[in-house]
Amino acid sequence: MVRRLRFNGTGSGDDGCPSVHEDVDSGEVVVHGPPLTDPGDVAQPQHLSEGEVPIVVPRALLVDWGPKDMTREAKIIDMAGFGRLFTQFEHTAWRLETRRRYASDEATDTYAQFIRGESVNWDETDSEWCANRREQTALGKRIERVRIVDNPPTAGQLYLLDNARRNSAVGERITSLWRAEADRFNLPSEDFWLFDSRMVALLKFDNADNLVGVELITEPAEVVRYSMARDAAMHHAVPYEEFAAGLAVKE
Repeated sequence: MVRRLRFNGTGSGDDGCPSVHEDVDSGEVVVHGPPLTDPGDVAQPQHLSEGEVPIVVPRALLVDWGPKDMTREAKIIDMAGFGRLFTQFEHTAWRLETRRRYASDEATDTYAQFIRGESVNWDETDSEWCANRREQTALGKRIERVRIVDNPPTAGQLYLLDNARRNSAVGERITSLWRAEADRFNLPSEDFWLFDSRMVALLKFDNADNLVGVELITEPAEVVRYSMARDAAMHHAVPYEEFAAGLAVKE
């Protein structure tokens, strides 16, 4: 289907280039201008995909004629797109886990073993999940989590505390934080991943604790807010081994 483009404006005077257009149906923005051609310049832009062409426009063009919406439209991705984030990130992937239970955990054989009081064998090095974590951390990337724990912990939280042995074996760094402390530091109540301190994947759960959607957030002010939560959580959380030892002493 042919797009319906609305001409917003130009910053170049009589020749009509560069200019800004807006798709009246999707809200997407079309910008055209002279392309970068020098190989040294073309090599510098990040996340430039095959078939994309970097162009140069005056800053004033975007300030004067770019969209001025005050609300952000949610960008929802599917599970396949969510999975690709764990191979595409460059430096860090960080997770805050805030929930008292996860339906996906309770569907596993290891959860059933744990609830029966049996010792769980976390040797799953051949799984796709483990292979990805090993591959990414072998490249020098960091994958870290802070898990919020109630007092007393729920069965699901105790399971994840034991499960942390598997996470750490494949290169993740797992730490834990009491919920009372998380509340005191005003940490978010929702689960999210933060990739490279530039993109948030906000995890959406239904009333039965099933993961049903992922919302991507790239708006800078929002990303900064989640990054601040990450910094506070990492400062106060303790390694899962230390946390588990403290629980054992209390019991």
